[in-house]
Amino acid sequence: MVALCGGRLDGLSFFPCLSDPARRSTFCLKLALVMLHLTYVGVLFGFHKEFIQKTKQDPWYTIVYLLLLVATLAQYFITSGSSPGYVLDATRAINETDAARNRETSTSTQPASSKNGSVVITINRNQLEKNLLGTGTTSWAKLVMDMYPPGTSVRSVTCTYCNIMQPPRAKHCHDCDKCVLQFDHHCVWLGTCIGQGNHCWFWWYICSETALSLWTGALYIQYLKSSHVSKPWWAYAIVILLLAALSICLLFLLLLLLFHSYLILTNQTTYELVRRRRIPYLRNIPERVFPFSKGVCRNSYEFCCARSSMYRMEPLPTTQELEEKSRPYTCSDVLSCRCCC
Repeated sequence: MVALCGGRLDGLSFFPCLSDPARRSTFCLKLALVMLHLTYVGVLFGFHKEFIQKTKQDPWYTIVYLLLLVATLAQYFITSGSSPGYVLDATRAINETDAARNRETSTSTQPASSKNGSVVITINRNQLEKNLLGTGTTSWAKLVMDMYPPGTSVRSVTCTYCNIMQPPRAKHCHDCDKCVLQFDHHCVWLGTCIGQGNHCWFWWYICSETALSLWTGALYIQYLKSSHVSKPWWAYAIVILLLAALSICLLFLLLLLLFHSYLILTNQTTYELVRRRRIPYLRNIPERVFPFSKGVCRNSYEFCCARSSMYRMEPLPTTQELEEKSRPYTCSDVLSCRCCC
């Protein structure tokens, strides 16, 4: 049974807890955003007679537009209700996996030398992000420490608020009061953090919202240009005001889409780009070096397609890897597409 206050299923929160002021304000924001989208579409159907005629002649045009509207709103609610990937959840999942494996090992009657006994898997730094849920018998503490250079103290990687060990690229969000894996930022419009678990959803939402705004703006401009149909002055005023507000939002969406596309191609986060000099593991790395980048093609593939688990953690690059990334490009590197591979 789903609780009436903040029900959650498969990482998605459906019903807001209206007794909580923070969640109540988030619910009002979501309701206002839905009403804003419906207002823009309602003005088209109420004022734009040419759009209605075109709908009757070519209904697929309007159907595709309305499908984009529904997909954008669905993407918004999916992104706002999805988990960004909390460190506490990853810790619990890995510890539970290790505990289950230890129980299976202790109850097994096979001898220690048997092939069916417990399997100990050594973690490889280059493949560590593929061991998502602790495929070996490694505990969370050892898993996190293996991601840092030798000699790193536990105190320096432990969050003082959650009292939990943070893997690289994780950060404590003061709005959510939780540590987030691959923390990007806390989005006020979505009411949640953007991190490893929902960054891809967030990018697709921005993309669909931008496309919807461009299409809606084009329809509004078409309405203002059509002069052979008499229109009341107040209809012009409403459309012009809505178009001006839409233009500002569209400019912001385009810049946000380009910015996050750049972050994806270089495997960075907003927090890492803005606070690079304050982050210990990025402080001594040159600005033009992207330590976690694996090339444009692989970065894009892992961001969009390689999502087999929401707990995908990356170790800090070694000195040799940083030296290779900081090596200047040559003509042979350009021909071999070094930036892509």
